[in-house]
Amino acid sequence: MSPCARSAGVGAVRDHVRMSRMSRTNEDHTHVQEFFGARAAAWDGKFPEDGPAFATAVAEFGVGPGQRVLDAGCGTGRALVPLRAAVGPSGTVLGVDLTAEMLAEARRAGRDREGTLLRADVARLPLRDGALDAVFAAGLIAHLPDPAENLRELARVVRPGGRLALFHPIGRAALAARHGRELTPDDLRPEHNLGPLLSGSGWRMTSYADEDARFLVLAVRTD
Repeated sequence: MSPCARSAGVGAVRDHVRMSRMSRTNEDHTHVQEFFGARAAAWDGKFPEDGPAFATAVAEFGVGPGQRVLDAGCGTGRALVPLRAAVGPSGTVLGVDLTAEMLAEARRAGRDREGTLLRADVARLPLRDGALDAVFAAGLIAHLPDPAENLRELARVVRPGGRLALFHPIGRAALAARHGRELTPDDLRPEHNLGPLLSGSGWRMTSYADEDARFLVLAVRTD
């Protein structure tokens, strides 16, 4: 086989892989939007006891006055109020979500007063490199179509030394029980799975908590 033919063959394989990945991502996005769009109006009222856990998690996250923070996959914006309180009037709070209905509920609840809401994909954020000091992500990790690449995109928009919080108001076992499911070996969220995933995506895990009352993982952006 000539070098040109070999090169063309490699290019065709790369194009096929890229198109297959894009197709899977589009399917995942459609599923996510349909799932959360249908549930947006009742979301906050379904599990009201989860609300205070957001404030506690933000306090542990440790963002401070004047910082720039993204709520990635913000949903109805339950983290926006404590994030704004943490960064103060001189800080910046952005809320990004893929589902228009979720953002509409955030606006209906008045949470758009706490930060700028933007419909966007966390896999392709419209932000420059190093634009942020921190990313808070509640319930996001389980819905990422390509976790390694998507976590790398979050790392791209955070300055070196900046922070990441992966949060859920209840732990893995409690969440599985809530939905009538069992924990599975391929779950990304156990410490032995998540630590290497983060380290390969531009992050260093600094703390891990998986309890009935919360799931909270903190990480720092590496150089």
